[in-house]
Amino acid sequence: MAVKTLSVILGVTALATTVISQYRAAQATTQYPPLGQFVDVTGGQVHYVQDGSGPHLVLLHGAGGNLREWTFDLMNRLTDRYTVTAFDRPGLGYTDRVPGIATGLTATEGDSPQAQAAMLREAAEKIGITDPIVAGHSFGGIVSYAWAVAGLDQDSPANASAIVSFAGVTMPWPGGLDRYYTVNGSAFGGVVTIPAISAFVPPSVVDSSIEATFAPQSAPAGYADYIGAGLTLRPSSMRANTRQVNTSRPHVVQLSQRYPELTLPIEILHGEEDTTVPIHIHAEEIAKIVPQVNTTRLPGVGHMPHHADPLAAISAIDRAAQRAGLQP
Repeated sequence: MAVKTLSVILGVTALATTVISQYRAAQATTQYPPLGQFVDVTGGQVHYVQDGSGPHLVLLHGAGGNLREWTFDLMNRLTDRYTVTAFDRPGLGYTDRVPGIATGLTATEGDSPQAQAAMLREAAEKIGITDPIVAGHSFGGIVSYAWAVAGLDQDSPANASAIVSFAGVTMPWPGGLDRYYTVNGSAFGGVVTIPAISAFVPPSVVDSSIEATFAPQSAPAGYADYIGAGLTLRPSSMRANTRQVNTSRPHVVQLSQRYPELTLPIEILHGEEDTTVPIHIHAEEIAKIVPQVNTTRLPGVGHMPHHADPLAAISAIDRAAQRAGLQP
């Protein structure tokens, strides 16, 4: 009898969790609809916003984000002299997962940086992007490097002319990941913890998470309301994000082995107080093997350097353009 009662309780709890998480996901898509357009690629669609004129600049957001990271502020500062395209990375925002990736509740496979870059490069080709400067923040950084490495083997108009990394993941890191990723990126997480977080996490926890990402700075006024954290909390997006991060290290190792072959300009903007993607593990290490890396260090700045010092971010992009022979 006790076993039956427990089974009923667990079943009701699971059903309630599913219903509430689906309701909150629907609320998020209503509150934060797509901002841009869609382009069909092999196996799905890619969501993007494009504006401006001049040399092409591609912006790639970080883990758990979406292209609103760029349209909040920085993109509008650049459209006077660049054709700026911000993409939702695969599985996040409104871009589909990489085709062929298992997406079931118990799956653990992540969209690799290389596969993400391939999908976004195809989108770039279809919408007429040529010789872009590719700028990525955090996890978007490793996708920007994958975009450039792909150009070593492919003759494409979408090959990168330069890379700009804003606190970007670049090199293999020692040790493991935070338990948030190891648990939620597992089969158990896909079935149990992700639906629970999606259904029941309170706004205060979301706000605290955003502030922790910006530390030691504070998030800009209006950022939390604009960014669309509810999109990230959709179960499908949470599974995509945590699996991408949780499975990324072997792909970073593979990419880093080809960095010495890159000859394009690389500009890095990195906060010295970044504890999420530490400067000594990423920016400082790639500079040892790629001579054309130019790093701008921001003392006292954490993981969001493009918000902490947008003028420094713009200067890094402008330097990349000049070094690549582009005229913004």
